Amino acid sequence: MERVAIVTGASRGIGRAIATTLAAAGQAVVVGYGGSEKSAHEVVEKITADGGRAIAVQADVADEQAVAALFDAATEAFGGVDVVVNAAGKMVLSPIADLDLDALDDMHRTNIRGTFVVAREAARRVRDGGAIVTFSTSVVGLRFPSYGGYVASKGAVEALTLILAREMRGRQITVNAVAPGPTATDLFLNGKDEATIEHLAKQPPLERLGQPEDIARVVAFLAGPEGHWVNGQVIRANGGIV
Repeated sequence: MERVAIVTGASRGIGRAIATTLAAAGQAVVVGYGGSEKSAHEVVEKITADGGRAIAVQADVADEQAVAALFDAATEAFGGVDVVVNAAGKMVLSPIADLDLDALDDMHRTNIRGTFVVAREAARRVRDGGAIVTFSTSVVGLRFPSYGGYVASKGAVEALTLILAREMRGRQITVNAVAPGPTATDLFLNGKDEATIEHLAKQPPLERLGQPEDIARVVAFLAGPEGHWVNGQVIRANGGIV
């Protein structure tokens, strides 16, 4: 039976790579997006041109009605949901002393509430034997200055992910978090000068930034039968940076 995946934040960056990678593995994909309608439809066009099946659906991940409608669209188009990957996220960098609280609230609405809303709907509607993947960050352990507000949100994601894995007992549903290190996406590169980027690229023993496809392959493993024995884990996909 064809597996069906919902990927939020799938119009660009890591989410886009995940959507196309899961489609290449034979899964029908719902390309969830926030505001980048044109980019989301480009992802769908790429997947269908390569012989896959996909639709694009707009949803604010922090809006429970929109997320329910996202799952409804997946069920209507493809018959159900087996895999949910919540790659939608926001990142605002600032020293804790200077971080605007409105910006903090907006970031946490997407990263914490959004993850919780998507996870809650997934827990209710993913078919037995499926997989749920959330997104954290390796900076939870690396503790880079200026990432305090962002890491606070991702620490919450890790905690709720590990609890949800235990709450899925008896349904053969895996729940894991992927925590990328520095990855060459617009979200990461924005606002950084070349010297900073080069410094970060030299930190892992592999001496490069991650690419979206590196992270997508980890997600595809967790979302497929090969990764089904991995459950209740935070996978730090970062090239060995410490």
